[in-house]
Amino acid sequence: MRFILVCMEPLASKIRPKNLKEFVGQSHLVAKGKPLNIAISEKHLFSFVLWGPPGVGKTTLARIYAEAVNADFTPLSAVSAGKDDIRAIVSKPEILGKPKLLFLDEIHRFNKAQQDFLLPFVETGQLTLIGATTENPSFEVISPLLSRCRVFVLNDLSPEEIVKIIDRTKIKMPKDAKEWISSFANGDARQAIGLLENTIKLYAKITVKTLTDTLQSKFLRFDKKGEEHYNTISAFIKSMRASQPDAALYYLSRMIDSGEDPIFIARRMVVFASEDVGMAQPTALVVANEVFRAVETIGLPEAGINLAHGVVYLCLAPKDRGSYEAYMSAMADVKKFGNLPIPLMIRNAPTKLMESLGYGGGYEQYTSKDFLPEKLKNKKYFKGRKEKK
Repeated sequence: MRFILVCMEPLASKIRPKNLKEFVGQSHLVAKGKPLNIAISEKHLFSFVLWGPPGVGKTTLARIYAEAVNADFTPLSAVSAGKDDIRAIVSKPEILGKPKLLFLDEIHRFNKAQQDFLLPFVETGQLTLIGATTENPSFEVISPLLSRCRVFVLNDLSPEEIVKIIDRTKIKMPKDAKEWISSFANGDARQAIGLLENTIKLYAKITVKTLTDTLQSKFLRFDKKGEEHYNTISAFIKSMRASQPDAALYYLSRMIDSGEDPIFIARRMVVFASEDVGMAQPTALVVANEVFRAVETIGLPEAGINLAHGVVYLCLAPKDRGSYEAYMSAMADVKKFGNLPIPLMIRNAPTKLMESLGYGGGYEQYTSKDFLPEKLKNKKYFKGRKEKK
């Protein structure tokens, strides 16, 4: 008796957009007149990094771009790839003059030595690089490599965009089930499609009940390096924010046990110290930085103790997001109004001409005069803890 193994194409692969007309989301990059739309339309070849959360279209955009520029496209994951894989791509014969385009998923997992090795090939144009990362490339990609790439920031998909993607599957379901998935996905199309696919396999019918039953099923296992990774770090941050050391320590232990990079955890704690503790206990940033340094110096398994120390400290610290919210509010005005004229009295006046034009005129070191641009006079970004109450 002979058995034939049939491998079904994953649902996400079946509905993957093949061009920008089919692509959903990221209109700030792919709408008409926007940078990636122009690059794809004009077949402009250059290296870039796609930075954004999981399941928002990074891989799909890379494939659409590669097809548009008629490139010899090679996808690799930095989790498993190494220098030999880069050598193999560079050394293989050219295909009818096609440029060699490397898509390096999770580029933040390439260490410094691997990135240094990749750099000259990108620098000389032997390889065009598209990196994809969920982490801030300023911290994760070496400066010389980053300087040769443009960075595009991708956003979470809206519930409406998730619904559009769900509709591409042609799977029939009631409206409440569709709304439930779009809410559950939390901006991640891959998570929505994965849940949909598993539910169809288990129950053959999509309802809110079968969706929730699938989530609880022992047969459903999300990729530990994908959704599980992001769900756990989210739970970790939210536990610290809620001042729950027991929950935070549990999620910390879970991440360490699953092989998470301790530097990644420590970096998130440094961000948390300013974003969530802030001015309520300014020394939290000092402690978080010292934990980061200890983790760098000591390494696992002992560094787990340093992380636990920092986690408990951050959990028990009072919380104040005032400086973070003030920064985000100020940044919103910068994006909205652009470079507003700086008041003359606080401009630099290195020459006599500038002085004659009023630069620096009337400046006093200790004054209550408003230094904001005229359009933003009396605007309050940072509100003290008493003002917020």
